[in-house]
Amino acid sequence: MTDPTAPAARPAAPAVFPGGPGLFRLDPEIAHLNHGSFGAVPVPVQEAQAVLREEAHADPDAFFIGVAERIAGARARVARHLGADDPEGIAFIANATEGANLALDAVQFADGDEILVTDHGYGTVTAAAARRARVTTVNLDPYLPDEDAVRETVLAGLTPRTKVAVLDHISSPTARLIASPRLLADLAARGVTTIVDGAHAPGMVANPLAAGADFWFGNLHKWAYAPSGSAVLAVAPAHRGRVRALVPSWEDAHGFPRSVENRATADYTGWLAAPEGLDLLERLDAGKVRAHNGALAAHGAALLAEIPGLTPLPYTEGLAMRALRLPPGTAGTQEAARALRERIAAERGIRVLVWPWPGGGGIRVCGQIYNRPEEYERLAAELPAFLA
Repeated sequence: MTDPTAPAARPAAPAVFPGGPGLFRLDPEIAHLNHGSFGAVPVPVQEAQAVLREEAHADPDAFFIGVAERIAGARARVARHLGADDPEGIAFIANATEGANLALDAVQFADGDEILVTDHGYGTVTAAAARRARVTTVNLDPYLPDEDAVRETVLAGLTPRTKVAVLDHISSPTARLIASPRLLADLAARGVTTIVDGAHAPGMVANPLAAGADFWFGNLHKWAYAPSGSAVLAVAPAHRGRVRALVPSWEDAHGFPRSVENRATADYTGWLAAPEGLDLLERLDAGKVRAHNGALAAHGAALLAEIPGLTPLPYTEGLAMRALRLPPGTAGTQEAARALRERIAAERGIRVLVWPWPGGGGIRVCGQIYNRPEEYERLAAELPAFLA
C-alpha cells in the first residue's frame, strides 16, 4: 500500500483505451465513475447472453435438461481465468452475499464461538455473520499505512473464541487490500477459518484465488465483464462436503458444486455467458486493462485531492478504485451519504460512490475502459459546490 499524503506530482491522464467506450451501451450524458458498485456488461457479452435466452425460449425442455452439464463447462472456463486448480472446487452463485451465507452455513459453530469482521466489510456480509455467532468488529483506521499495519490490527483483534474471520479481499468503500496472503496464513496457523469477500477481485486482480482462503467468493459482473447475477464461490477441499445449497433441490445428491448451482427453472444464461466476459478481458490484454484502469483511478483521485477538505486514503497500487475522505461532518450517516450521492447524480449526471463514516464519510472513484479523463475533471469541477 502507498501513503498518499507524501507530496507527489499529479499523475498524467491516460489516453482513452482503444475501442473501450464502444464496447458498452452506457448513456454518454452520464459520467459513470462507479463501476465497482454494479459493473457494466460489454456488448459482446450482452449479445452472447441474448443468443442463450433465445435458445432457452425456443426449446425449454432441451435447455433445462442439459443445463447442468453446460454450467459445468462454463465453470471450467471461469476457473481457468481465475487460477483455480480444480473446477470442482468452485460453484456459480448469484452474488457475494449468497457466497457469505453458504460459507458461514458450512462452518460448525459451538456456543461462545466468535466471528471476527472489520468495519470496512460490506454490510450484508457482516449481517450474515451476525446471524450465525457473536461478532467481534476490528476497527481499521482508514489511514493505516500499509498491509503490515492492517495485518497487525486484525491479528490483535483475535480472541480465544475466534472461530472464523470474514475479511475483504479488496474493501468496497476504502478500496484497499485487506486479506493479504500473509494475513491468511497467520490466521490459518492460529486455527481460524478464513472467509474472504472477493467481490471486487475477479478481473481486477490476476489469479485472485492464490491467497489460500478456506472460503472465497467474488462477483464476476463487476470487473470480469459478466452479466449481472454472476459470481463464484471457491471452497477448500476440507470444507466442500459441508457446503449445502440455501434452498434444497433435486441436485443435492450430487454435492458441491452442482447442488449449489441448481435453481430449477431460473435464468442460467448469465452464468453460461460469464466466460465470454473473461475471454473478452483476455483478448483486450488483461494486464493492459488493469494498468489503464488503475491509472485512471489514480488520475481521478489526484484531481479530487486538490479540492480543499478532501483527504486521499492509503491505497493498494494498481487497483482500479481510489477513495478519499470528505470534509468532517459530510456524509457521516448512511442516509446523508445516499442523499449526497443521488444529488450529484441528479443535478450533475455523475455517478460515484459516497460512503458513510462516523465524523465524515468518503468518496470512491473507479476507472474502467469506457471512462475518459475529462469525466474526472468534470467531477472535480462540480464537487466543491456540493461540499460548500
